[in-house]
Amino acid sequence: MKIRPEDLENSKLYGYLTSAVQPRPIAFASTIDVDGKVNLSPFSFFNVFSANPPVLVFSPVRRGRDGTIKDTLTNVQQTGEVVVNIVNFNMVQQMSLASTEYETGVNEFVKAGLTPVESDLVKPPRVAESPVQFECKVLEIKELGTDGGAGNLVICEVICIHINDDILDADQNIDPFKIDTVARMGANWYCRAKDAMFEVEKPSRNHGVGVDALPQTVRNSEVLTGNDLGKLGNIHEIPEADEVLAFAKAENLQSSSIKEKHIKAKELIAKNAITDAWKTLLS
Repeated sequence: MKIRPEDLENSKLYGYLTSAVQPRPIAFASTIDVDGKVNLSPFSFFNVFSANPPVLVFSPVRRGRDGTIKDTLTNVQQTGEVVVNIVNFNMVQQMSLASTEYETGVNEFVKAGLTPVESDLVKPPRVAESPVQFECKVLEIKELGTDGGAGNLVICEVICIHINDDILDADQNIDPFKIDTVARMGANWYCRAKDAMFEVEKPSRNHGVGVDALPQTVRNSEVLTGNDLGKLGNIHEIPEADEVLAFAKAENLQSSSIKEKHIKAKELIAKNAITDAWKTLLS
């Protein structure tokens, strides 16, 4: 399937984009207008883009039906302030309710049953139920278009962070299981992070030898997956020939077929015994 964006209607293209780029974190943005009226709305076009200075970016998209802008964008344009509240599983249904297109001036805190808390450095309130809240000053708003579906990048500098102590581990770091964040998928689907997490060891500081260092028979293996090859390529030193020979003798690998060696190597990789997997494949 091949798509040229100009050949699709906006809603169809939006569906492909949001169903492919996933999961997406959620910025639950609280703002106020010039009269002090509070607005609360979620946006899944969102991420952190810098640590020094600390910068978050989210994008309120123009309404597809008529190209009009949302209250959140109007408010940050007028006041230059926003609180970005992180959404976890315990509040996901209330967050969804707050996404309803209520009339301008309706307080989504009230509609969703969420608790406003006074911020320290900005005027918009924080969401008490949120595990982490970022008080932000708006640095820039970049308009990406004027038609329906066009985004508006709200570039925010974080000036104060509030973290619920209950989500911290013994070292005062955020525990990914305790924070229990959710993310947007396509259509009506969400993802609960703690149920989907797995660990990937960072690349070797000494530079991995790379998949290209593996024998051709290994790179073309019908047993080993791309993930297996990636783990093998992350080792920073290939075992010496005498180590391989000694291991092969100890494990009785001399008479094993290539496929049998690949199966054994896969089992070793699953146990994170990467060096032994290499020795098996080189034997």
